[in-house]
Amino acid sequence: MVAQTLMVQGTGSSVGKSILVTALCRIFKLQGLRVAPFKAQNMSLNSFVTAGGDEIGRAQVVQAEAAGIAPTVAMNPVLLKPESDNHAQIIVRGKPLTRISAARFPQLKAELWCAITESLDQLRGAYDVVVIEGAGSPAEINLKDRDLVNMKVALHCHAPVLLAADIDRGGMFAALVGTLELLEAPEKERVKAFIVNKFRGDVSLLTPGLDWLEARTGVPVAGVVPFYHDIHIAEEDSVAVEKRYTMKNRRDFDLDIAVIALPHIANFDDFDPFEREPRVRLRYVEAGDELGEPDLIILPGSKATVTDLGYLRSSGREQEILRAASAGIPIIGICAGYQMLGGAIHDPELIESSATLTTGMGLLPVATRFLPVKSTHQVRARTLAGFGLLAKAQNAVITGYEIHMGQTETLGASQPFLIEQRSQQICSDGDGTLSTDGNVVGTYIHGLFHNHGLRQGILLELAERKGLTLAASTAMFSADEQYDRLAAHVRTSLNMELIHRILDQQ
Repeated sequence: MVAQTLMVQGTGSSVGKSILVTALCRIFKLQGLRVAPFKAQNMSLNSFVTAGGDEIGRAQVVQAEAAGIAPTVAMNPVLLKPESDNHAQIIVRGKPLTRISAARFPQLKAELWCAITESLDQLRGAYDVVVIEGAGSPAEINLKDRDLVNMKVALHCHAPVLLAADIDRGGMFAALVGTLELLEAPEKERVKAFIVNKFRGDVSLLTPGLDWLEARTGVPVAGVVPFYHDIHIAEEDSVAVEKRYTMKNRRDFDLDIAVIALPHIANFDDFDPFEREPRVRLRYVEAGDELGEPDLIILPGSKATVTDLGYLRSSGREQEILRAASAGIPIIGICAGYQMLGGAIHDPELIESSATLTTGMGLLPVATRFLPVKSTHQVRARTLAGFGLLAKAQNAVITGYEIHMGQTETLGASQPFLIEQRSQQICSDGDGTLSTDGNVVGTYIHGLFHNHGLRQGILLELAERKGLTLAASTAMFSADEQYDRLAAHVRTSLNMELIHRILDQQ
């Protein structure tokens, strides 16, 4: 048996394709089907490491969790990680292939398409349904000849397409009709239904427009999905502008956590759990924002460490961070942020930058050397340190993952974490660096704050420093519960009988 396929494409980026695929994966799972997600090509700095040590887009990991299965590299065979406006690192089947300019990308088309079709065929041989996510819009005329992720995939596996639009942005009817009009006849034939996403208000007021849309195009509307605020699912791309604005302007908080919004910020979902903590404000400090006097500063991961360190310097942000450290404000650096906190970054082979040596911020006694081989591992660890910022998190159990090109040498300082398992291999290695006063922490472990014990230990320490009693945490919730809530939200909004009829017509 070959799996049925269903594809969600969009009228543009950020219309909710990833979330809709996540919801459909959960809905089909709850219906007793074996379901898997697939996205041929991702462009994202938010990635994850599978149990096999392969790097894939974070969105497919979330979708796999919703489907109740372990993520594999077949779910996202091509990952583009932008390093600048014109260059990206190309990850194929979980491993770095090359760095390439946008102009040279078509040279890889045949090789990438082979990886895409092999991966999709592999999934179709193992599951009942494969729910496929598109990227951007299938009607980008200037990119049509190099598009490997939208209609080319749908035509390859004869997948019916649900075309989604974000009504919250405005122009939804024009976007749906315009997208359909720009498709070629075989592609237009693939579009079987529309989804209106992120609706606010009274759906009955939309009905005349939906009737017109169906009459104008001959394509049925599968449903109108309301906007939601209270379901917590990791986002694929950089934190939405609206979400950043809401978090930044929160006033009912006791603890203020400031994440430095680097231009090439990566793995930003590391910090999502703080958003759900009562009386905690998580804010992204962007260009032009005041750093102020937060209770904790976090330097996140980055795909362009040296470039983003240059941004911190040219913007004056580095001096603000150094003054904060002198004032006793604790700082945590994750991955690239850890590298920036050290004394030096060596790049003798010019792997990431045009400088063989870059001076770091000097807050940790470490030096980093970039290597041509990327380290990608899942890890299990525990907290070693019993002082400073981690004083109340000693022996906290940690699960996470590593993705980095550099090797960092600790120059006589203590290490905050002990790695007990790396990529299913038992080990006993130290990770990261802790300043002598315990106030500056650097680590390569992503997903650190998703570990309840460690996160609570840090928050308790920050609260005690301010003479506060920390409110009981509500952030220790079940991911399965969130997926079930998302599935219920979407299922009640969609005509699932229509969607199953569409599936059965393949």
